[in-house]
Amino acid sequence: MAEEIAADITPLLSDRFEIGESPVWDEAHGSLLWCDIPRGEIHALRLEDGKREAWRFGEPVGAFGLCRSRRLVVGLRDSVILFDRASGNREMLAALPHRKPRMRLNDGKVGPDGAFYIGSMDASGDGAPAAAFYRVGPDGAVRVLADGYTTTNGLAWSPDGRLMYHSDSRGPMALDRWDFDPATGEANGRVRLGIIDETLGRADGGACDLNGDYWSAAPSQSRLNQFDAEGQLVGFIPMPTLRPTMPCFGGSDMRTLFVTSLSSGIDAETLAQHPLCGAIVTLRMPVAGVPVSRFAD
Repeated sequence: MAEEIAADITPLLSDRFEIGESPVWDEAHGSLLWCDIPRGEIHALRLEDGKREAWRFGEPVGAFGLCRSRRLVVGLRDSVILFDRASGNREMLAALPHRKPRMRLNDGKVGPDGAFYIGSMDASGDGAPAAAFYRVGPDGAVRVLADGYTTTNGLAWSPDGRLMYHSDSRGPMALDRWDFDPATGEANGRVRLGIIDETLGRADGGACDLNGDYWSAAPSQSRLNQFDAEGQLVGFIPMPTLRPTMPCFGGSDMRTLFVTSLSSGIDAETLAQHPLCGAIVTLRMPVAGVPVSRFAD
């Protein structure tokens, strides 16, 4: 049986974000970046001196990643762009048209091969989910890896880059593992590790540690779940933020875990009882995390 893991959890920022998501550690600048999806914002906090920056895009920001240059690769409602933080210049990389109205892009990360992986979400509830999971190459070429999702989520790679994890956090709430070639980006051998029901908490954003364990935010149970490579739940950490959305390893030794959360859709009484709901918190981990990859722009 999975055991509860004790952790000293402290607030990094008590700001209340609507849907805080996609935390990314920028080791070159000692900064944490994250987005607020419905507000269409990307934020940055330099830990050394507390300097903050923010960029606004005028539409939802589902996810983003660091580039080998200072730019960001950003997934907007139905497109992926390259964004220059210094000048504000935007360059269209790929259009990802949706099959239904009111769909948008959701969870995404840069893979070990230097491409951007991102999926969409379909909140129509019509019984025929149309969300898809994409690879967007540095040249803008788009490949559909899989479709039929409700809400694509949970992207993370193993320490050697040869396993890719991905989930659907609605509908069947399934966690999948793929064989992945970190040189070419070829993904195949998809294995369904299991259906994650609400007793565990639906799988939201994920991250891997150097032991090969997969850490999954479970907002419906207010905790982080720790799975091994076979999809077995081995532990969990209760979270004070009520609705954690994604973990991210960072810090000088990659042992600090940053966790975003959401406040959207929660009633005022519940928010008053949970002052960290929508905030970003940190905790120290016994093992370091897998460093993020950079987009080959």
